[in-house]
Parts: sequence; structure tokens; C-alpha cells
Amino acid sequence: MEYTDTLDDDFMPVFLINGFLEAGKTQFLQFTMQQDYFQTDGKTLLIVCEDGDTEYDTELLKRTKTAGIFIESMDELTPERLLELELLYNPERVLIEWNGMWNQDDLQLPDDWRVYQQITIIDMSTFDLYVANMKPLLYAMIKNSELVICNRCDGIEDLSGYRRTLKSMCQRGEIVFEDSEGEIDEIADEDLPYDMSADVIAISPEAYGIWYIDCMDRRDRYEGKIVEFTAMVLKSPEFPKNYFVPGRMAMTCCEADMTFLGFVTKAREAKDLQTKQWVKVRARIAYEFWKDYEGEGPVLYAESVQAAEPIRDVVQF
Repeated sequence: MEYTDTLDDDFMPVFLINGFLEAGKTQFLQFTMQQDYFQTDGKTLLIVCEDGDTEYDTELLKRTKTAGIFIESMDELTPERLLELELLYNPERVLIEWNGMWNQDDLQLPDDWRVYQQITIIDMSTFDLYVANMKPLLYAMIKNSELVICNRCDGIEDLSGYRRTLKSMCQRGEIVFEDSEGEIDEIADEDLPYDMSADVIAISPEAYGIWYIDCMDRRDRYEGKIVEFTAMVLKSPEFPKNYFVPGRMAMTCCEADMTFLGFVTKAREAKDLQTKQWVKVRARIAYEFWKDYEGEGPVLYAESVQAAEPIRDVVQF
């Protein structure tokens, strides 16, 4: 969690911390409020939307000039009510501890309030339960998060599977796993469902989602490697000459939340391709700036692009 005094004075910065009950949101916020990098001269408004077992330290709130307000119902969390609180407490910033049982898509802020940073805290000992029963709520919390902290990972062996599930919901956010000893590096080369030592790494249809997520995150692992996979063509008049995107449709939350997962690819065959055509691509992976990535990301340089049979199944995580 970061804070800087050079925030835009025209907007009220909001730090949104979400997660389900007893995930560790209060502990995370209290720890952050004590750090030197998060100190400020002005006042802080803390809006707590969930009554958990952990209470805020009153001395800490006083020392950090923080006013804590409890909101019992989503109906109370209106732009009008938030403006009233701003006028009453005159804060420099706002912290919101979100109630995981409220759909975050329903959150409405005043026009001059802006989510400056969003962090999701997940208790991995109960993660499967929430995925099975409350996936839409989980997706709403995770999808725009800059950071997802997965704590209580002790004893969990297949963290790579959980990582794929989370990254499918939050492609640009950082995923961190922690156990009682600290942060965990969760996936090794030998655990991947393809041979990283091969001259041409063959990505099977079943492994496409794993490769896509891992390739986004692990430049050190994939830069300069040659891969081969089957995908559907996406073209746009906005693409530069000789560029297209081969990809697959993926289910990130439910059938209503389908997204196209693919990487920008340069190929001499691009001019002859049509959107929705299926192709087998062999390409070298580079990492370059691309505006749609909002920074650097995988850019493929094709050695060959050939017609292929369609893959009927969507990518699932």
C-alpha cells in the first residue's frame, strides 16, 4: 500500500481494502497505518463496512488523526452520505474496509472521490468455499485490484492452480501468496504442463490458460523462448501493419463474463488472416511496450502461421 503527498488536489483519494469476513483486512490496515510511508499531516477518514472480531486500536486512530465510522448497510453508502462525512471530518484521504457480502459493482462514490488504490485480502483456507458459492462477489472485488494478498497458505500444495484462477479475474494485478513464514514463490518450471527446455515449447489446448497467465507474469522464464499453440484470430483496423492477436475465449467468472485472452503478434501472414479464423502459431516471445498492456508485455514474433482446426472448448481456470 502506497501513499504520496503529491496526490491530485482536485480529488479525494480512496484506499479500498476488500475481502470476505475474517480475511485479515483490519490487521492489514492497522499495520499499514503504522508505517512511515503511509503517514500524512492531514486527517484520515476510515469507513468500516463490516464488524469483524478484530477491533481498531483507539490509540492508533488518535495518533494517526483517523476518524473511524461504521456503516451497517449498503443503503447508507451513498454519494450524499459520503459527502456529508467529508464535510463533517474534512479528511485528506479516505480508507474503506469493504464488506465482502456487498457487491462492489454497486459502490457509488461522489464525483470528486477517486479510488487511488485497491487491495484484496483473501483467506486461502476458505477460498474454495467462496469460489464455489460466491464467485460473482469475489470477482467484483478482485477484478480491479492492484494487489491481491493471499494469506494463510500453510499446507496448500497446488498454489499454481489458485494463481491461475485469481489471475483470470485480475490480469493486471499482482498476486502474492503468504504463509506463516512470509511470501511464497509458488510455481516451478517442472510443475508446468509443458516442457520449458524444448526448442519449441508445445502449448496444448488444455494448457493455454496456464501458459497465458504465467507468460504475463514471468518475463524471466519466457523471454526469447519459442512456443507453438492453436488460437483464433482477432484483427482490427487499429492494429499496425502485419499485426494480429491470436487468442482463446476464457470464462473468468461465469458464462456472462467471457474474455478474449491473446498476445499481440507480428507476422508476415497477418494481412491474409481473417477474424475468427483458427491458426497454429509458432513464435518467439519478446517483451515490449504496448498501449493495450498499459506498459510492457508479451509481444510474439511469428515464425509461421498456418490454418488449424477450431478448438470448441473455452479456457477455464
